Amino acid sequence: MNQPPTTTARAWSVWVVGLLVYLVAVFHRSSLAVAGLAATERFDISASQLATFTMLQLVVYAAMQIPVGLLVDRFGSRSVLLCGTVLLTCAQAGFALAETYPEALVARVFVGMGDAMTFICVLRLVSSWFPARRIPLVTQLTGTLGQLGAVGAAVPMTWALGHLGWTEAYLIAASLGLALAVAVLLVLHDSPTHRNLRGPSLSLAAVRASLAASWAHPGTRLGFWMHFSTQFSATALSLLWGYPFFVKGELQSSSTAGLLLTLMVLAVMAAGPTLGWLVGNHPWQRSTMVLGIVSSIVVVWTAVLLWPGHAPTPLLVVLVIVVGVGGPASMIGFDVGRTSNPKERFASASGIINQGGFIASLLLVIAIGLVLDWRTPGSSTDYTPSGFRWAMSVQYVLWAVGLSQVYRYRVQARRVINRAELEEGARAPG
Repeated sequence: MNQPPTTTARAWSVWVVGLLVYLVAVFHRSSLAVAGLAATERFDISASQLATFTMLQLVVYAAMQIPVGLLVDRFGSRSVLLCGTVLLTCAQAGFALAETYPEALVARVFVGMGDAMTFICVLRLVSSWFPARRIPLVTQLTGTLGQLGAVGAAVPMTWALGHLGWTEAYLIAASLGLALAVAVLLVLHDSPTHRNLRGPSLSLAAVRASLAASWAHPGTRLGFWMHFSTQFSATALSLLWGYPFFVKGELQSSSTAGLLLTLMVLAVMAAGPTLGWLVGNHPWQRSTMVLGIVSSIVVVWTAVLLWPGHAPTPLLVVLVIVVGVGGPASMIGFDVGRTSNPKERFASASGIINQGGFIASLLLVIAIGLVLDWRTPGSSTDYTPSGFRWAMSVQYVLWAVGLSQVYRYRVQARRVINRAELEEGARAPG
């Protein structure tokens, strides 16, 4: 497909609608972070049962990445994005009306499915509507501005749950999707020349061969472990355990907990463009950046967990900032995958890499719930600072595995890729 020669007003309007859909998807994904305590009371569930909400959502999101990419190639961004928007709206409405734990679990499964159908679609729209020189900037803006959805899921959602109640708060959130579905129908086209693009169907054999070839390259594995190591701490805090940890583990007020989660999102937004600039100018130091960022996260978490009593608020501010940087740092893994694979394998490599952070996040979310149930059996009102120290310490196992693998595969990747590729225009991995 030829790139448009210039950026048009129509291109920006298409991007804005796609961005809003992604922003609302992030909102729905993150809305349970401040509702964890309310959910334990509404459904009368334990910490591990609460963690199952996010576990299912992460499993579905991760499992859908490669299939969604194939669906977009086959049916176009417009159709898949519309399907995802409708699915998210119905799922969030179902979550609002759910009165039993099984009903709520089913709703979160479909939230994960709808969420998985947004970001890839928007990136495809960007690549179709903008000139090649504009694509990196607009892609970065998409990821950064989309995190405003998590801001809306912090303080405003906390207020809504406290003043309107569970059902009303989540129904209002779900209603956002109705307007967006109309906007998708009226505004979005798959390309400047086609309202709907349809691609050729892919055989199972071709898909399997592409995935196998991608995973065989050490650069893809390096990207996978980069994604694994950087993202899980921020994901666990933003999706589920941040609010309970700050309120019950660190004895902060509800408003302070909401502000800390908001600050973490702002750190994500600020770090994205900065890391993008650093990666572009220092491509041979990408794994070094990841190792440095993860090491900083480990150091600050250690200070918080070892602090006598509850940690001071300024230290918690530092914590959410460095943890927030880990979110956009995970995107470095995709850049390594891009420069380690030919164009025809980039989608499959990206799908593999995207599993890393979500597998780690899933393991952490489950482990925190299990450890909390072990150390503080009972309801969410029984959570203690000691219980949260034990639970959050599970992260050290994941960091140890992730960091050792990053170091291992960056050595292998540097052996495979010759520096001459960098001189020819391709960034080298690691």
